[in-house]
Amino acid sequence: MAAPLMPKATAIWLVDNTTLSFQQIADFCGLHALEVQAIADGEVMGGMAGNDPVANGQLTREDIAKAEADTDHRMKLAESDIPQPVYRHKGPRYTPVSKRQDKPDAIAWILRHHPELSDAQLGRLIGTTKPTINSVRDRSHWNVTNLRPRSPVELGLCSHMDLTEEVEKARKTRRGAQAVPMTAPDMPEEPELPPEPPRYD
Repeated sequence: MAAPLMPKATAIWLVDNTTLSFQQIADFCGLHALEVQAIADGEVMGGMAGNDPVANGQLTREDIAKAEADTDHRMKLAESDIPQPVYRHKGPRYTPVSKRQDKPDAIAWILRHHPELSDAQLGRLIGTTKPTINSVRDRSHWNVTNLRPRSPVELGLCSHMDLTEEVEKARKTRRGAQAVPMTAPDMPEEPELPPEPPRYD
C-alpha cells in the first residue's frame, strides 16, 4: 500500500490526535508497530512536528472514526486529484520532432556559457550526439549561418534543475582535478664519476 507523505510526521499526528492502535498507525504510515510505540513513548522523533493527513487530503475524518471504532479496520490513503510528480527514468531522452531543430542552438549556448561541461554531459543533457557537438564547436555544422545560441531551458530541452546539476558536477570534477598535488618529475640520476687516480706528492 502507498504510504503518506512524511510518514513519521503523520504517525506523530495520529498518535497525538487519535485513539488508533499502534498497528493501525503503522499499517497506514508504512512503519513498524514498534517504531510507532517508540514515537508515542517520546523515545524517537522528539522535536518533529506532526503532519495532519486530514488537512492535506491524505485521510478522511470518517475513515479515522471507523478505525477508532474497529481495531481490525485498516485505513487507506484517500484518492487525490492533485497530479503526482512524474519522475524521469534514466536513459536516452526523447525529444519531439518540433524541438530537434533547436538542439544546435542549445549546444552553441552551452559551449559559450558552460564550457566546463564535457561532451558526454552535454549529450546527456539535451539528447544529442558527439558529432553534432563537434560540428557546432568547429563551426562545420550544415546550418551554422543560422545558429542562434539559446538556453536549452528556454527551448524546453531540459529543466533548470538538470542543467544546474550537470554544471555543479562538472565544477566539482574540475576542482577535484585541481586539488591533486602535482608530483615533481623524476630527476635523472647523476652519472657516477670515475675514481680519481692516486696522487703521489
